[in-house]
Amino acid sequence: RRLNVRVNIELLSISNPVHKKDLAVRLTDDTDPFFLYNLVISEEDFQSLKSQQGLLVDFSAFPQKFIDLLQQCIQEQNKDIPRFLLQLVSSASVLDHTPVSLNIVETNPFKHLTHLSLKFLPGNDAEIKKFLASCLKCLKEDKVMLEEKLRRTEEDLTRQLSYTQQSLSEKSRELDKLKNEWTSYTTALTNKHTQELTNEKERALQAQAQYQQQHEQQKKELENLHQKSIQQLQTRLSELEVINKDLTERRYKGDSTVRELKAKLSGTEDECQRAKQEVLSLRRENTTLDAECHEKEKLINQLQTRVAVLEQEIKDKDQLVVRTKEVLDATQEQKVILEESTEKKQSHIEKLETTIKSLSAELLKANEIIKKLQGDLKTLMSKLKLKNTVTIQQEKLLAEKEERLQKEQRELQETGQSLRMKEQEVCKLQEQLETTVQKLEESKQLLKTNENVITWLNKQLNEIQMAKKLETSASTHGGVRTAISPHGMPDRPSFPSSGIAHPISPLYAFQNFPELAHSKNITSQCPIQFSTQLSKMNRCSDGQTATATSHPANKENGDNLGLESKYFKKKDDSIPLRGLSQNTLNSEYLKPTLSTKAQPSPKAAVTPASAYFPG
Repeated sequence: RRLNVRVNIELLSISNPVHKKDLAVRLTDDTDPFFLYNLVISEEDFQSLKSQQGLLVDFSAFPQKFIDLLQQCIQEQNKDIPRFLLQLVSSASVLDHTPVSLNIVETNPFKHLTHLSLKFLPGNDAEIKKFLASCLKCLKEDKVMLEEKLRRTEEDLTRQLSYTQQSLSEKSRELDKLKNEWTSYTTALTNKHTQELTNEKERALQAQAQYQQQHEQQKKELENLHQKSIQQLQTRLSELEVINKDLTERRYKGDSTVRELKAKLSGTEDECQRAKQEVLSLRRENTTLDAECHEKEKLINQLQTRVAVLEQEIKDKDQLVVRTKEVLDATQEQKVILEESTEKKQSHIEKLETTIKSLSAELLKANEIIKKLQGDLKTLMSKLKLKNTVTIQQEKLLAEKEERLQKEQRELQETGQSLRMKEQEVCKLQEQLETTVQKLEESKQLLKTNENVITWLNKQLNEIQMAKKLETSASTHGGVRTAISPHGMPDRPSFPSSGIAHPISPLYAFQNFPELAHSKNITSQCPIQFSTQLSKMNRCSDGQTATATSHPANKENGDNLGLESKYFKKKDDSIPLRGLSQNTLNSEYLKPTLSTKAQPSPKAAVTPASAYFPG
């Protein structure tokens, strides 16, 4: 007998009173609940089994090897000649409760090899009851789970049914609207085409009659002229030949334009064929999608009738499309007939080429209108197919994807704007850096020049103090004269780098000249005037003038010390140069302390010096 048996393998660990491990194996049959065999193998039992059957595996690895052998039996069970077999052999009947041996046998053409043989004991009544109780408990749990799943699926199906009914009603309304719009649009187009065709025919007949009358009149005039003089006829012939050449050229041009139009027509026909092929491929895709819809609708029996109605509506739509194609073919045939009539008119009347150009332009317009109609047809077909094929879930997915795309596009735009703003900020910062660097360089140069000026002023102050000391010592020793340069001023070094190139110190201009002005015994010929804004020195002996202007006293860095004009521009980021205070100059250096009389030589000349001091 052949049965499907369930094998349960459990590793039991017992810690009371001694820690040990047991392997419990249970054989059951899903169809027969009273089929129950148990086997418990301890480590001691496994040692005896290992020695009896010659096993090479320890107790810890034995369960996994046993499971591997069972899996091989499961893999080979569906074959005609299985390689591995699981044999359950009982010596007596099942009711005797005798032990049963479970053998794992490998078959080959030579011998049946038993890899493992285990003896199982049949379950008693208590074990069978316990097993049946566990099975019943599992079945109840499964039943509860299945009932919950069934209830959920019913709710989902009812929701889907209601939603699909609503969507079907909406789709049917949209289809009715589209049908009405399409019928009205096609009727309007047909009326327009018929009116345009009738108008063109009437215009062509009128133009033909007019040109025939003109031709007859020209013939009569030519006959009269031919009778009058042969010379005029020859001149007329030459003129007509020239005109004939022009007309032939125009005719060739018209033929070329007609060929180009024919080529464009062939291209449009190819595009129509491609569009038809695309329509066929889309129909095939539609059929495949319909098949998938049928497979899904097998689960919902109530929706089959409505799906059949939808399929009939799709067929009606296809018939409408075929009818529209037939209308297009009829219009194309009418267009071909019109082209043949125009060619006949060209062969009969050569002088009507100007009218042919106008007709060709109108034909181009008609072709453009036909192309627009074809494009509208394609768009309508694509809309109908999309509405039939796209399901509710796909529409939801499309909406979510569109929202994600819009969000990503907004994020991209925001990031692009932020990047642009940051680039602009970087450019502004670079410009500020450049300006700050330039200002730093200028301030460094100003600092250098100010340091030079300060050092020079300190030197001058030291020299003046030394000169004062010498003068005081000379006055005490009895009329010793102060040491002055030949021009009445002590020598000082010039600073070409700082822009100071005057040989006279400005302190002598404030100190020595007042003494000379107030002394009564000096017979100088150069009076000096001091004011708050301008001091002038007029030299009468040599006829030369020297001016020393002093600016307002409350400005710190605007006073000129004989420097260039670029060093006196006030800047916001420059370090102000603190000059000598007014009190020190007035108290120590600008007071006339000498009472000695200095008598300069009559040829002594005062060199001009411009000095600017704060105060």
